[in-house]
Parts: sequence; structure tokens; C-alpha cells
Amino acid sequence: MIRALKMLTVTLAVLFFLNGCQAMTGETAGQNLDDGVLTTSVKTSLASDKLITLTRVGVETNNGIVYLTGEVETADQKSRAGSVASQVKGVKQVVNNLQVIKR
Repeated sequence: MIRALKMLTVTLAVLFFLNGCQAMTGETAGQNLDDGVLTTSVKTSLASDKLITLTRVGVETNNGIVYLTGEVETADQKSRAGSVASQVKGVKQVVNNLQVIKR
């Protein structure tokens, strides 16, 4: 009986915590996790592409929409980064805000 009560208390605490996370960000814990996985996947794909230098490219994801920010050296790199990001499984849309800065 005591064990069941402890288990119920822990379960309620976890549910309360997860509900609180959703209230703060507007997303469920699952959505936050999915966005984090997408961000990591996009960064990995960009890093494996030899044409793009990842050091000046930022990646953020919100509800499956990937936002690319930062600087690249050519318009081709900007276009390529958007293409690579859009090919990652689970990406709904890519907002390519990369700036072309000639060096």
C-alpha cells in the first residue's frame, strides 16, 4: 500500500512538472525533445557537407520549423545550407536567414 502511494506521488509529480514545462514554453516535453533532435540532425548534416562552414551558422528549431542564422561566404552556400536542412527527416519548413558576407 505504501509502495503504491509513493508510486502515485512520483507519477503525479512528473505529470505536474511536464505540464509546467508546457505552460512556460507553449510546447510539450515531447515537442521540445523533437525540436532538439531536429536541431542536432540538421547541424550534423550541415557539418558533413564539405561546402558549408558550420562555425558561423546557427540552427534553431521550433515546432519542426528550422531557422538558419549566421553568415556564409557565397549565395551557393546559403542555398545549399537551406537544401541540406530541408532534407532532414522531420523538418517541416526551413527559414533561411543566412547572410552572405564576402571575405
